Amino acid sequence: MTTPNSHRSPSVRTPLRLIVRETLSLGPRLRRIRFHCEGLQVIGHAGPGAHLKLLLPGSDATEEPRRPAARAYSLRRVDFSQNLLDVDFVLHGDDGPGSRWAIRAEFGDSIALAGVGGPPLSSAAADFHLLAGDLTALPAIAAVLETLPAAANGAALIEVTDATDQLALQHPPGVKLHWLLSRASCPLTDAVRQIRWPAGARVFATIAGESASVLAIRHYLLHACGLSPAFMYAVPYWCRGCSEEDYHDERHRCVEGNE
Repeated sequence: MTTPNSHRSPSVRTPLRLIVRETLSLGPRLRRIRFHCEGLQVIGHAGPGAHLKLLLPGSDATEEPRRPAARAYSLRRVDFSQNLLDVDFVLHGDDGPGSRWAIRAEFGDSIALAGVGGPPLSSAAADFHLLAGDLTALPAIAAVLETLPAAANGAALIEVTDATDQLALQHPPGVKLHWLLSRASCPLTDAVRQIRWPAGARVFATIAGESASVLAIRHYLLHACGLSPAFMYAVPYWCRGCSEEDYHDERHRCVEGNE
């Protein structure tokens, strides 16, 4: 029997050129960029929220001026009939090549897609869907919510800085949406502990965001709730106080633990 997290999606063999077709501000800290790309069909295996390995211009002190910087982002939406792909970028000034590029991106600019992969973020076999994350996880959570069955049940908890980060998300009526403001010390972890699901329900958990929060929630679900790792996507997207280069190995260890 194949469990939800028992395989890794293949990567793109040859990098694809993503050309900016349109940009849209979703709030003060989130910008959607719609790309056009010939040959998108090669990523037809990618599920909602799949990991995209993007090659971005690198020009900070740790990278040579013209050397591409590889960064992982979530697949927000793809339209194979029109060869269009959406990626939502979290904006945090010039701190990092992804935000730095996204702030300035204009029609006709281009970057490269070097890989698509990662474990599945949801399971059709689940009776209850638990999704939790911060702003960096919002694109993936939104993508998953849009593809859940209309009769799905569950809860989605999203931690944001303030109300301006909240979006109108499409989700099944049975999946309750909770917006949390990051004023308490551990709002996301505490909120997850308050969620209850029917006894005997098959639960799939989609957990992403800051490392300490993700690992604390994962530990709680594994040891206090008895969830199987096979029915859990728990991946830290960033670590407070660390650059992505510093955190690279730990992040990949967590991804491999989901597979």
